[in-house]
Amino acid sequence: MELFRSHILICQGTACGSSGSEAVQKALVKEIKAAGLEKEVQVIHTGCFGFCAQGPVMVVYPEGTFYCKVTGEDAKEIVAQHLLKGRRVERLLFKDPAEEKRVDEFDQIEFFRHQKRVALRNCGQINPDNINEYIASDGYFALAKVLTEMKPEEVISMVKESGLRGRGGGGFPTGMKWEFAAKAQGDKKYVICNADEGDPGAFMDRSILEGDPHAVLEAMAIAGYAIGSDQGYIYVRAEYPIAVERLSGAITQARKVGVLGKNIFNTGFNFDIDLRLGAGAFVCGEETALMTSIEGHRGEPHTRPPYPAISGLWGKPTLINNVETFANVAQIILKGWQWFASMGTEKSKGTKVFAIAGKINNTGLIEVPMGTTLRTVIFDIGGGIPKGREFKAAQTGGPSGGCIPTQHLDIPIEYDSLLEIGSMMGSGGLIVMDESDCMVDIAKFFLDFTKDESCGKCTPCRIGTKRMLEILQKITAGEGEELDLEKLEGLAENIKTSSLCGLGQSAPNPVLSTLHFFRDEYFSHIVEKRCPAGVCEKLKKYRIIPEECKACGVCAKACPVDAITGKVKEGFAIDPEKCIKCGACLEKCKFRAIGR
Repeated sequence: MELFRSHILICQGTACGSSGSEAVQKALVKEIKAAGLEKEVQVIHTGCFGFCAQGPVMVVYPEGTFYCKVTGEDAKEIVAQHLLKGRRVERLLFKDPAEEKRVDEFDQIEFFRHQKRVALRNCGQINPDNINEYIASDGYFALAKVLTEMKPEEVISMVKESGLRGRGGGGFPTGMKWEFAAKAQGDKKYVICNADEGDPGAFMDRSILEGDPHAVLEAMAIAGYAIGSDQGYIYVRAEYPIAVERLSGAITQARKVGVLGKNIFNTGFNFDIDLRLGAGAFVCGEETALMTSIEGHRGEPHTRPPYPAISGLWGKPTLINNVETFANVAQIILKGWQWFASMGTEKSKGTKVFAIAGKINNTGLIEVPMGTTLRTVIFDIGGGIPKGREFKAAQTGGPSGGCIPTQHLDIPIEYDSLLEIGSMMGSGGLIVMDESDCMVDIAKFFLDFTKDESCGKCTPCRIGTKRMLEILQKITAGEGEELDLEKLEGLAENIKTSSLCGLGQSAPNPVLSTLHFFRDEYFSHIVEKRCPAGVCEKLKKYRIIPEECKACGVCAKACPVDAITGKVKEGFAIDPEKCIKCGACLEKCKFRAIGR
């Protein structure tokens, strides 16, 4: 076995890959070879570190130096300065915008400092294409333990005692679901991993599959032993090519070393896993629609009961958990349920992975203990709102969730507290909005998504979401009436109570939450015919703010239709009848004297 004095771990997840990390890795390998260091320094590709806003990122060990926004052109300097002379390349270190200083090591960066990694423990730490690196990180030790030391009911008891709840959206107790499947009668049982991650802005499951695929395989095998199943399926989106490739390779390696397949660890236990690729239908994230798709039919949900644990895939007892839920299982087995239960809150144990995106400085993937406040996530980990703007709301739970306003910034992020204010945990997408966002337009965006993604099987979802969207379109076009708000709320309640599946039932949530917390914005659109954020095109009314205007005349020169009149040093005004709302004046004014 070769030993190296230095290892360079470089992210090859989707985000960094799209920023050019593969080119960086090739350049590093080339420069290391040119310097004669190929026997001393090894370059290893890993999964996502989480700090996507700074990609491509890499860490040089043993120092733990974190470099960000690296390009192929930087490789020569990294080799010449860091690897040959032991000098950090200062300009590539992360710069803390709050303190205006460079940070040497990644665990000192505020983004990482508040996190607790369990499901993401190996992401960015190991080569996901090498099963030996997973095994060296205690991989498959949990599977060996349950097969040689524990009875199936003991495994289920440990998962129940841990307090682990499903990370896919609803938060159903995982151990209870395993117990139902174990007690169900059937000559064949199945274990399914739901990796059909369809929420806009969500990439939690994708990053785990890209960075630590064996964690999911091991947990599925443990679940198979616990409920009496010998066959598993991973239903993953075809739009995740890197995840699919790494999963395929991981399954092949696991079979080769004997941790999947026949007679695992010579215990007589058989368990294998196959992949099934989804075609991108949002509704297939719903478990009954997912199973219908695996069976080869059009992905449509069906009524429950019976629940999948009793009658699921091909009518057999079936256990379904999502990627993040499974990613916690092996650590619970190895470290004990007490360890896991010690994190989080009374009813929401452990940690939660979030994909934070939108109007926030540090977009990326994070994992924090349950109960961490929204303020900590947005301002400490996320680095706050760009351009000095004010925080307005955060959407949790994707199209099924709701918007959380400023007055709830200190709410602990957990299942029950989010439900109490009309939102939900969901799978972990967290979209941040600032003062430039229109909440009516945001509600319209999410409803447009769910309307398009409705499978069409039930009338409330198929027709109801379309009617709600039409009302929102009417309001944002300046044609709304106060009666429309009653219609929206009535439709929303009908859809929630009568839709066939959970996706339809939760589709009105973004509208209901914005109506509750931002009703004044709806009234501005309806009564004043004005969009306070200046987003809704048909409601834009450009005007010059006298106290800000320097009377320079630049706006008048920029106007293509001569809608701005006045004299230099005296003042200018916009004729609303002539204005075509092109935004040229707004773009050219350096004094922010143009209002909408």
